[in-house]
Amino acid sequence: MASTALFFMLAVQIGCIITNTGNGESMPKFPAILIFGDSTLDTGNNNYILTPFQGNHLPYGIDFPGHIPTGRFSNGKLVPDILASMLGIKETVPPFLQPNISDAELITGVSFASAGSGYDELTTAISHVIPMSKQVELFKDYMQRLKRFVGEEEARRIAASALVIVSAGPNDFIFNYYDIPTRGLEFDITQYQSFLLNKLQIFIKELYDLGCRRIIVSGLPPIGCLPIQITAKSPILRNCIDKENSDALSYNNRLEKLLPQIQRELLRSKILYADIYAILTDMIDNPKKYDFVEVRRGCCGTGLLEAGPLCTHSTPVCRNHAKYLFWDSIHPGESTYLFLSQILVKQLLPKLSQLAARDLLA
Repeated sequence: MASTALFFMLAVQIGCIITNTGNGESMPKFPAILIFGDSTLDTGNNNYILTPFQGNHLPYGIDFPGHIPTGRFSNGKLVPDILASMLGIKETVPPFLQPNISDAELITGVSFASAGSGYDELTTAISHVIPMSKQVELFKDYMQRLKRFVGEEEARRIAASALVIVSAGPNDFIFNYYDIPTRGLEFDITQYQSFLLNKLQIFIKELYDLGCRRIIVSGLPPIGCLPIQITAKSPILRNCIDKENSDALSYNNRLEKLLPQIQRELLRSKILYADIYAILTDMIDNPKKYDFVEVRRGCCGTGLLEAGPLCTHSTPVCRNHAKYLFWDSIHPGESTYLFLSQILVKQLLPKLSQLAARDLLA
């Protein structure tokens, strides 16, 4: 009940922001939302592949409409769901691998994201989830199907006008550098950041070549403040891991400088950086400001280690889900995603209006 009330209050706030951005810029209209990334954006693709990285069981989805697990690694909705609802596109964004996804749903947009994914192919070698490179291939299939349904010109218009969100990277650092230091034997941290940023640059250009023009790229969160990282390296004091946060900040600084360079190379594109590090850090440092009571443990189980197959229907959960920043030891809860969506709508989406619709297909 508390989670539902919070969703309603923030929905009203976001609706007001959409109506009046406060900076004189009009809110662009998007025919669809296209999503690429990891578990923070996966609306259920991993349900349809053989992998232990699945959230298709309770208590995941306990606050989702119908109280059903959908494959989302949260108690409720993710940012794509919330943005779609607020922008009047569709309340939920279906996973592309859903067998019965309809042609009509393609127009509203879909998620190609896969929990456990990353820019580094090595990240998915063990988990067998969908790497970012494969997500581009799935998008190619999407475009072919869309062209058959609405025609080539309309398909191009939808892709060019769509809101595209890209968010990945934490799994690369956690799986390949910090906890299983495979890449750490090959690269120092600066070199590995360069390696990932090059992968990201290639990924964005591939999306552009397939018709995408309005793209938001998320930076890294404060990785050292994820409950599972704290448990592994500061189990007693429960302090964030400064080195991992510092690495995330330096990566983000490089990413923020890189994106305008990519935009200049890709004519008639708008590529924006989403600073989720700052807002999540503010939530952790100032929990009362966001009405949180716990920011270093997840709501599921002890909140120290439980995630994915360790967070199940038999695992107890905290009483008030909305009061916890994290739902499990890795993933934020719906209330956190609501705040992040509010920031995206207020700070970033109006900037996409600077790319006039008539110029998208020029």
